[in-house]
Amino acid sequence: MSGYLDRASLRFEGAEKGTSIYSLQAPLLENRYFLLSGEGSRNLLAFPEVIGFPCYAALVSETAAALAFLRKEGFQGGFDILTILRGGLNYPLEEAASSCGIRIPEMHFISCERVIEDRKILGLEMNYQKVTPKKDTVLAIGDILATGDTLRLCLNHMADIFHQGGGSLRRVIFFTIGGTRGIDLLEELTVRFRELFPGFEGFDCFFYEGIFTVYDGPGASGINTRNIDFGWKGGAVSPEFRRFILDHPDALLEKCIIYDGGARRYEIPLHFEEVLEYWEGIRSRAGVIDTLALVREKLGYDGPVDFDKWLDVTCLRGIEGLEDIWAGEKALLENLPDLKALSQRRIAAISNLKKQYETR
Repeated sequence: MSGYLDRASLRFEGAEKGTSIYSLQAPLLENRYFLLSGEGSRNLLAFPEVIGFPCYAALVSETAAALAFLRKEGFQGGFDILTILRGGLNYPLEEAASSCGIRIPEMHFISCERVIEDRKILGLEMNYQKVTPKKDTVLAIGDILATGDTLRLCLNHMADIFHQGGGSLRRVIFFTIGGTRGIDLLEELTVRFRELFPGFEGFDCFFYEGIFTVYDGPGASGINTRNIDFGWKGGAVSPEFRRFILDHPDALLEKCIIYDGGARRYEIPLHFEEVLEYWEGIRSRAGVIDTLALVREKLGYDGPVDFDKWLDVTCLRGIEGLEDIWAGEKALLENLPDLKALSQRRIAAISNLKKQYETR
């Protein structure tokens, strides 16, 4: 797991199109890392009920805001889009670029699917590609990033094709619902890309709502999935998303910050089966789960803590007006939920919605 966030903080850069933009301030980074927080991404990451096309539409405004921000900073010209099938199809890069007047000269595609059996990732399969090497290319990519294995394979493969075909990469703009391991990966890839392409400028990486972490075990619930489920502990979450969760506290105890992006858009009944499996597991284990440990895990720190320490553990030092969020999270830790009642509410809600998408 990345150690960059141990000494990091977020800095507010401004707002574009209703989206707040934060930059990650940390020493020794070669690339630039940002957080985007908007209404659509907050809803997507809080509620597994956001399914189908709305998963895609939820990120349009935030993605366009990031591109508008780059334009204000001096980015000129267009960029190619690399779509990593199938998770990359959830990212509205072409629509966002069009809304900002940005040209898309070329669309590249690489398929890369995880091979999973019994909840274990056994490997990756690449079965299709359409890549056109060109000189001085700027790439835009969107993908979910957990361990980073898929992105590492695809970007190294892409770079090899460009290098062997006489092309070159100048810059990569990366959008992700992703975790801290992405920072280590992009820093690592930058070294290799500069060896292959001496003019490579680096990555501009935009995280939606937070730089999350992946579980390294079953967690306090006993049922989270290692290297797949996202959490807050050790990451950096936008103030807006933390405040949003206080307004919707049931969402704090969801399985992870996002369920599988492919299933919830393209295989909706399977998505709901995963959501139900989690909440049924919480219901069956409600009597043995340490609820305080679970809430602490979901908030990302062992609280309650005083406000000064809270600013450091959340990477929010230097941002004003956050006392209400600290107080709200302190209240959550002091007034723990009834896990059985909560799980029954969620099971009923998801079961009713699932019926609309079941195959007849």
